[in-house]
Amino acid sequence: MIVLLGVGHVFDISAQVRSLIEAERPDVVCVELDPPRYRALINPPRERADVPLPYRLLSVFQKRLARGYGGEAGAEMLAAVDAARDIGAEVRMIDADAASLFRRLWKEMPPSEKVRLMLSAFSSLFLSRRTVERELGNFQENEDRYLEEMARQFPTMKRVLIDERNVVMAQRIDAAASQAPSVVAVVGDGHVEGIVRLLGRDDMRVVRLRELMGQPAEREGGGAGNAQATFHFQFPGR
Repeated sequence: MIVLLGVGHVFDISAQVRSLIEAERPDVVCVELDPPRYRALINPPRERADVPLPYRLLSVFQKRLARGYGGEAGAEMLAAVDAARDIGAEVRMIDADAASLFRRLWKEMPPSEKVRLMLSAFSSLFLSRRTVERELGNFQENEDRYLEEMARQFPTMKRVLIDERNVVMAQRIDAAASQAPSVVAVVGDGHVEGIVRLLGRDDMRVVRLRELMGQPAEREGGGAGNAQATFHFQFPGR
């Protein structure tokens, strides 16, 4: 049995994540982290000069926005790890290595996409909370269209940061589920649908970010026709 939990890295949902894991009491908890990122969340390092500028801008934006929601960026992942250890579950870090991922992304990205990314990353610093919530709503209302727009504007980023990571995480979740009776996997909400399709399992329950935040589930067929597929670098739940 797999419970796939979609989260948002800037929202104050640590208590909800912990509560779900304590209620499910899984044998394994998988988290969208790699070991260096986990260590960095526990002991934040100084900014590294070799990290691409858009990534540093994203980090600044996430920290600022998280403070606006009363939390800390990545706190929900630390809550998942802590809850797993409290109930005696195994913790598995299922994400690809972030440092090598971003180096490869920057190397493979064509100049035109780099320019668009830089502009989008910079403009993200000035987005209001209301704008972010509106874009999150757009994403939840019509996820496929939102990802299509991301692929149009930033095809390399979509492939490397979303599609390829979906494959890695789905494989590792599947491996955990083949070795343990019950698994909870905590991933960014933007990865949920892709991982669901890749796993193709019947023994899986999905909990989306909107449910954690106490928002009503999407009405069947509701709103899809007028969804605005706008995209900024702060892509919700990435």
